[in-house]
Amino acid sequence: MIRVLIVEDDPMVAEFNKRYLAKLEGFQLAGVAHNVDDAKDLMDRQEVDLLLLDIYMPKQNGLELLKYIRKQEKAIDTILITAASDGEKIKMALRYGAADYLIKPFEFDRFKQALENYKAKANFLNTNLHVRQKDLDEKILSKVQRKKSGTSLPLPKGVSKNTLHRVLDVIKGKNYLPFSTEDIADETNISRVSIRKYLKFLVELGILEQSLTYGIGRPVYLYKYKKGQEDRIKNWL
Repeated sequence: MIRVLIVEDDPMVAEFNKRYLAKLEGFQLAGVAHNVDDAKDLMDRQEVDLLLLDIYMPKQNGLELLKYIRKQEKAIDTILITAASDGEKIKMALRYGAADYLIKPFEFDRFKQALENYKAKANFLNTNLHVRQKDLDEKILSKVQRKKSGTSLPLPKGVSKNTLHRVLDVIKGKNYLPFSTEDIADETNISRVSIRKYLKFLVELGILEQSLTYGIGRPVYLYKYKKGQEDRIKNWL
């Protein structure tokens, strides 16, 4: 069982991270800390294998905690979950050994991917005293192939070219104003489940900007069309 400490100053975000974690097998919540000092105290009092770590927090930030963990040579891994999207902070987190980096807002699928990948690698290393180069390359060092500009690639499963054109036309009609999944579903007469696939694909390509709004009950994702990014989609149309 992988013991996870959530370090997040926003109580609502911490609660969502707890709920997401509870959906995954093989993980146990070790506690929740809302600042660096509390996180250090919890790490000293109990065993922790993995931190889900925010960067922006009062007094000391998450990168300072990550630096402290490495300086103290604690056998604790980290996955950053933060709104910090600038290159310098990302590079610093990776230099200090972050296993993954999630930029808020994110969907459960990305959270699950990060945690499942971490679990698979941890289990592999914990159960193999000697590792072959081939296995190391496949299990630990393999990288997801990135989409390259100018490369013709197939559309994701459940996404069709004709419907993508239709969804894009409706989005462009929003004149760069925010919209929800329900807005596009209503105007296209397509189910919300299907529309989510198209919006997710467009976010991944950088065509749409995604934000998360917290209200009563479930969080609501809002999207906005990004100016000057039309060329990003041309290889799929």
